[in-house]
Amino acid sequence: MNSPQSIHRVMHEIKRRKLKVLRVTELTPLMRRITLQGPELAGFISLGTDDHVKLFFPQTAQEQAALEDLTATSDKDAPRPPMRDYTPRRYDESSGELDIDFVLHGEGPAATWAAQAEPGQFLHIAGPKGSMVVPDMFDSYLLIGDETAIPAIARRLESLPANRAALVVVEVANPQVQQVFDSAAQVDVIWIVRGEQNLVDVTRRLEMPEGKLYAWVATESALSRKLRRVLLDEFGLQEDFVKAAGYWKLDGTEE
Repeated sequence: MNSPQSIHRVMHEIKRRKLKVLRVTELTPLMRRITLQGPELAGFISLGTDDHVKLFFPQTAQEQAALEDLTATSDKDAPRPPMRDYTPRRYDESSGELDIDFVLHGEGPAATWAAQAEPGQFLHIAGPKGSMVVPDMFDSYLLIGDETAIPAIARRLESLPANRAALVVVEVANPQVQQVFDSAAQVDVIWIVRGEQNLVDVTRRLEMPEGKLYAWVATESALSRKLRRVLLDEFGLQEDFVKAAGYWKLDGTEE
């Protein structure tokens, strides 16, 4: 049995849900929040700040029909729409609302859908499959990511109490993605622009927060692996308390 004072994974029953767009909020010129609602949100669980749900973006009538058919999930020959992983930015059980934040970049199916989304439209989601629960057992946090990691970073910061410290480094392609993070903790944020500064070099020059530290990295897959090695080999951080995730790949297999 996992201790509530240890990092542990909680698995969830995977359920597919059809949700309606309730409202659209412009967070920055290049980031939109889509608020979803619907009776199928009942029982939704997201315990980890970096959980992810799968979003479905059908491109053809056949893909849409297969998505609407709940029996099609077991049909290997059924058309499968493009899917993307996104962090549940906020879930309010009392109001039955789920927020998903989208970066409006490129012409991929997720960004294209988010750019035109309006109230009344529908979106199918599935998951989360599980949650990595990080209890409040650390003095400080190091959070490193790019645009795709902003929702998870923001959610983590909002969860921290006032007696914690966090150092945040975010690499973005466009400064218009930058936003203000809310947190009761003492937070220092470093924004860097891709191509103007190197994220690995910036990380190497960091002065680590004091006390027991949890480090979290989420960016391009190869870059995340490199940053993890820097944190372990050059800073000597404890491996159990360093999580590095690849949110996308340079070959375009993730968005």
